[in-house]
Amino acid sequence: MTLTIEPIQPVHDLAIAEIIRQVGEEFGAVGDGFGPSDAEVDHMSQHYSQANKSVYYVALVGCKVVGGCGLAAFEGAPNPQTCELRKLFILPEYRALGLGRKLTAMCLDFAEQQGYTQCYLDTLSSMLSAIRMYQKFGFEHLDQPMPGTIHNGCDVWMQKTL
Repeated sequence: MTLTIEPIQPVHDLAIAEIIRQVGEEFGAVGDGFGPSDAEVDHMSQHYSQANKSVYYVALVGCKVVGGCGLAAFEGAPNPQTCELRKLFILPEYRALGLGRKLTAMCLDFAEQQGYTQCYLDTLSSMLSAIRMYQKFGFEHLDQPMPGTIHNGCDVWMQKTL
């Protein structure tokens, strides 16, 4: 099994959109207020670029996209150096291989390179393994979502100082 992780390209858009929606449905993240319904999902490669201090990485086994994770500025955050970890979704059969850790670590490294000082994320309490992983990276729970979040369906909010 040859695993590679690389920045998203237009050729990956359809596959990652399907993964985001499939995994979102698995965990009940369906409809408004959840990441899988964001407008960017159908054309992820158009929304993430070094030019706007954002990145979305896809994990590939051979040529097959099996997951991804991104990072972008958190628009409207009280601190303009706040970024958001976004859309970490991995197909079920490729979980527990360390992909989530690798993708998250790459996104956090990118955040530091871009000069961000805080990283925010929101998720669902049903995503227990992801929450445990975020805690290992030093994310701490918040009592409420950060002002400006568009994912009002999420019930777990976390932040990390970079």
